[in-house]
Amino acid sequence: MTSQRKSAIWVGVLYIVATVAGIASVGPSGTLTGGPGILVNAAAHESDLIVLVLLNLVMAVAVAGVAFMIYPILKQDADTETKQGLALWYVGTRITEGAVFVVAILATLSLLTLSQEFASAGSPVGSYHQTAAVVLEDVGNFGWSLGQSVFSVGAAMLYYLLYVSKRVPRWISVWGLVATPLFLAASLSLLFTGDPNSTVSSVLYAPLGLQEMVLAVWLIFKGFRPASSSVGLPIGRGVVRAGASGGTA
Repeated sequence: MTSQRKSAIWVGVLYIVATVAGIASVGPSGTLTGGPGILVNAAAHESDLIVLVLLNLVMAVAVAGVAFMIYPILKQDADTETKQGLALWYVGTRITEGAVFVVAILATLSLLTLSQEFASAGSPVGSYHQTAAVVLEDVGNFGWSLGQSVFSVGAAMLYYLLYVSKRVPRWISVWGLVATPLFLAASLSLLFTGDPNSTVSSVLYAPLGLQEMVLAVWLIFKGFRPASSSVGLPIGRGVVRAGASGGTA
């Protein structure tokens, strides 16, 4: 198995891990934000909050991992300074996305301590706890919105580079390019709705979410195609090929 084949499998698996973790986090998130709100629920449902934090952390690590595992492929195909810049910029967006997610995760985790103090104080009405909870919850929500917005910018770069190189079928790349603006709109909708799981955002998230799963399955079972500028036998046969990088498969 070639290094590029292994990279394709890693990228596909990480895409699936990130998506599954994100979907799984909806359950505990709903438990914490329902009813009296997260300030009361966090202390009463500590295990749900911890599960939510762990799932979000897994997603943050996985999205960063996608960038690092696919970057060698993008770098190999970068035969112009523009493509090299876009490849590096893409990695930067995913690192930024992961860092912003970590900030949001810390804000969510801090709500547990605040909720416990609120419960110990007898849940006083009009205390500073309510104000602090609103601030931390907004930091968490807006952190996810910002992280997803940065992701959308990086996704557009990635699918452009994949479209040009033909490393995956072009219909997958085009699907990603069309779905990315919808994902960005869903991310920004949080600024107006305040609900990360609203019907509008869920509908707008769906096209890119499904596209990423199709891309992941393709990479796991098919791998990356030879770059469009390459000549020679397919990479999977492990032969020397000529290309922009001048390396071997």
